[in-house]
Amino acid sequence: MDANRRHAVWLSGPNTAAAEIARQLGYGAAVLDIEHGTFDLAALERFIPFLRAIGMEVIAKVLGPERGPIQQALDFGADVVAIPHVENAAHAAVVTGFAKFPPLGDRSFAGGRTARYGGFSDDWVAAQDAGTRCYPMIEDAGAIEEIDDILALPTVDGVFVGPSDLSLRRERGAYTRTDADFADLALIAAAARRAGKPWLLPAWSPQEKRFAVDHGADQMALTMEHGALMAGLAAARDAMADIDTSPALNGSHG
Repeated sequence: MDANRRHAVWLSGPNTAAAEIARQLGYGAAVLDIEHGTFDLAALERFIPFLRAIGMEVIAKVLGPERGPIQQALDFGADVVAIPHVENAAHAAVVTGFAKFPPLGDRSFAGGRTARYGGFSDDWVAAQDAGTRCYPMIEDAGAIEEIDDILALPTVDGVFVGPSDLSLRRERGAYTRTDADFADLALIAAAARRAGKPWLLPAWSPQEKRFAVDHGADQMALTMEHGALMAGLAAARDAMADIDTSPALNGSHG
């Protein structure tokens, strides 16, 4: 995988062109928003190996904290599963177990792509458990309150922060990057540092990007597909608006 895996693009659907453009620009990872996006199983089965083939690390934000979505993403070849709506440490212990094989967890074996369509060995199991990462999302009040216990779980390789849901569930309302929001992010970053495990932040604004760098985030999602599209369309429209109102266009140049 690319050394610049630290910088991720957030994709809401299997947009091949968006992935190729991001890769050409130097992005080394892609967050697939399966939870809220337009991915179906057939699309994921094709899109995940495509992303890996062009050198991008794949972070699958799965449909929910359930066995099926977690195992399917890993069976298709995702490098990381990010599990939304983890309620607390006890819940995390159960659902992150679906990402690791016994005796460490409770993942079920499938003789598909990751097993090269064949059998498996104890060495393969160990390599899978070590090489595929499981990140519970910290976006519920109970999860941040038990962040140290969650990070201590052997089935947890790191955490993925969900700032918007976290603000709502901490009864602050819509996420507006307040001091309280950043205090929560700092708490998560400190817990990850104590545990010696990585954390990932969706960092849309310059303020969030600076925070992620200063607090040692392993990865940052720098932009989301729809936000990048809106910014590009707005920039082109704003440039045209300037031309439309210029003196030259209105004949006032003589």
